[in-house]
Amino acid sequence: MKLKNFSDQELIERFIEGDKESMETLIHRHKKNIYSYILMNVKNTHIADDLFQETFIKVINSLKQGNYVDRGKFVSWVIRIAHNLSIDYFRREKNLNTYSNDDSSIDLFNSEKFSPENIEDQIIGEQIANDIKSLIEFLPEEQKEIVMLRHYGGMSFKEIAEQTNVSINTALGRMRYALINLRKIIEEKNIILTK
Repeated sequence: MKLKNFSDQELIERFIEGDKESMETLIHRHKKNIYSYILMNVKNTHIADDLFQETFIKVINSLKQGNYVDRGKFVSWVIRIAHNLSIDYFRREKNLNTYSNDDSSIDLFNSEKFSPENIEDQIIGEQIANDIKSLIEFLPEEQKEIVMLRHYGGMSFKEIAEQTNVSINTALGRMRYALINLRKIIEEKNIILTK
């Protein structure tokens, strides 16, 4: 049986027993969501690469020390680690006063659902992705966090509610208001987001 057919928990158990390929499978399986979440937070590919690596080093060490209890929420646990490491990064940078937000032209929507077949559609898709990314920045922090966790972190509303310490209804409400606010911004700025 191939490792990709195993559940996250089975892969974790195999890794703890010494199977390094199981961790590689887990990383490959969840890289897109976790990396996108980190990149959306820090807006710099080099920093995101470092934080992604740091996240999985912490994951590996925690698993080896027996600090993970399976509740079927491995990805949520990893995203929480990534989130905390991102916060730590910003705190360090704030103390050093050296953070730069100049590298914000990254196409965060470089995924299959935004990768059209011809070059014209691809260019239009990239422009739409950049527009959406810019629009998300106008949202209040609580709404922006919900959008990022849902669409870049791939988390359910239940997981989002647990991570942000709010009720599911509050998480759903924030997403609803985020969408309403995005529509208002699109109308105000007269932006067209269709191909």
